[in-house]
Amino acid sequence: MTYRPTVRGRRLARELRKLREEQGLTLQEVADRLDWSRATVSRLETSQTRPKPGDISGILDLYGVPSPDRDALITLARQAGQRGWWTAYQDVFAGSYVALEDEASHIRTWDPQLVHGLLQTEHYSRAVITAGRLLPGPEDIERRIAARKIRQALLDRTDAPHLHVIFDEAVLYRRIGGEKVMRAQLEALATVTVSRPSVRIQVLPYTAQEHAGLDGRFTILSYPDPADPDIAYVEGTMGDVYLESAEAIAKHRDRFDRIKEAALSPEDSAHLIAEAARSSP
Repeated sequence: MTYRPTVRGRRLARELRKLREEQGLTLQEVADRLDWSRATVSRLETSQTRPKPGDISGILDLYGVPSPDRDALITLARQAGQRGWWTAYQDVFAGSYVALEDEASHIRTWDPQLVHGLLQTEHYSRAVITAGRLLPGPEDIERRIAARKIRQALLDRTDAPHLHVIFDEAVLYRRIGGEKVMRAQLEALATVTVSRPSVRIQVLPYTAQEHAGLDGRFTILSYPDPADPDIAYVEGTMGDVYLESAEAIAKHRDRFDRIKEAALSPEDSAHLIAEAARSSP
């Protein structure tokens, strides 16, 4: 089963790499002393394998890490190894995004083409999945719909993340799924703007002309623990990219802020969405 690293898993990997570098050891030297392969050590430091508390204990012994730091890292390894709801949908979620989204406290996202997955109605989702995934049969489509419904429960939690969505005005008028489906989706968005205080929606109007979002959609995930840096996620047909460097994150924050400034205010966006819903055939 493919391992999907969580935020805790990535934090543990960073700590292991930091500890090794503080000891002045190479990956190969650590592998030799533990009688492991170099690849095994590397995978633990890059969140490519599920951390086992026993293995982490051995590494910490080698590095001479005392308690309580040692106990905290072993606990982190146990937490990182816990399987979330998404593990039952390994065939649906190809990357780590859902595991990382599930722990976020703030989600900022820009999309020039679609309503965000967390805000999609079932029929809108079905139309998007059917058109974009080229799936072999209806059972595959329904499985993805079921997974998306579970994912959307994130917004129903008492500690739901703040979701800031910006999408292009064209999203309001592209009849995904047909007129009836689109009208229902617009009405759902209009409801969200008044019923969910943790959700903020802005529309980038046609009048914005050229803007900072022309390179395509992206998402920035932020976390409540300062030890966990932001992650910028860029999805594409050729694979997903996760950016964590301070420079890359700063550039994406700046892009998002520029798009936000060019977009309509949340109040004006809500009025535009409601108007589009009313005028929908």
